[in-house]
Amino acid sequence: KGGFPGHSLSGRAHPVSGPSRALLRHAMSALNWKPFVYGGLASLVAEFGTFPVDLTKTRLQVQGQSIDARFREIKYRGMFHALFRIYKEEGILALYSGIAPALLRQASYGTIKIGIYQSLKRLFVDRLEDETLLINMIFGVVSGVISSTLANPTDVLKIRMQAQGSLFQGGMIGSFIDIYQQEGTRGLWRGVVPTAQRAAIVVGVELPVYDITKKHLILSGLMGDTILAHFVSSFTCGLAGAIASNPVDVVRTRMMNQRAIVGSVELYKGTLDGLVKTWKSEGFFALYKGFWPNWLRLGPWNIIEPFITVSTLSYLV
Repeated sequence: KGGFPGHSLSGRAHPVSGPSRALLRHAMSALNWKPFVYGGLASLVAEFGTFPVDLTKTRLQVQGQSIDARFREIKYRGMFHALFRIYKEEGILALYSGIAPALLRQASYGTIKIGIYQSLKRLFVDRLEDETLLINMIFGVVSGVISSTLANPTDVLKIRMQAQGSLFQGGMIGSFIDIYQQEGTRGLWRGVVPTAQRAAIVVGVELPVYDITKKHLILSGLMGDTILAHFVSSFTCGLAGAIASNPVDVVRTRMMNQRAIVGSVELYKGTLDGLVKTWKSEGFFALYKGFWPNWLRLGPWNIIEPFITVSTLSYLV
């Protein structure tokens, strides 16, 4: 009584009991650094490979805003038209506008997300066969919300650089400082609520759809448990994730892109306000601007990131 675990009242250390020692060892083994590091590396590769598609998504989502004079013009008719026009008018490097904060985002967001997800699973589930869809969804939502919240400032800068292209002035560090000086801490975490909501929606939809699709493909005999089944399941769950999350993603992009200076009026005050204003001023389908690049990016992302992470971890275990 009255002492800390592992110590007697006299101050001398004594052995921790068997169950306590096993619990402590299990908790420490769950805090493994490998999922964080290799998950982050996988996210960097996936980000770089799909970035031009993500750029077109941002440009499509911000254009046509009747309440924002800067982006009232509709310049792009679709993903391929946007890619061609950006390349023709701004050059090949413009397709990677914002890549620096994007990679910084993945170095933090991807690392934290996969690291927390894998660590939570190892902490609560001993064996792979004990995992359930509900457990994976809960841990996926928790890890996605935490990581996207922490990495929000890099997302804000990435979207502004993507939306403004060659018109954007300044480097990455200077831009972070400028946003903080002009807009305060709120400016760096602008759009954090729809960002967290989008992360929760994507994980909550994609995980069950992936499992259901792959299970159906295997049980129906259409495919075996192969890489092809993983490809098809990944693109299917990416489609479901894009359908569910695109309206929130549009609002998130527009909120992050708006520059709020003291005394100015915020165009979008929150997720619901953004959804209503976009629907009223531009119609329902405006909530699905950038849908095709959103889906086409999620598909390869769901293939590249898990493949690199799992392959690397399996090789090093």
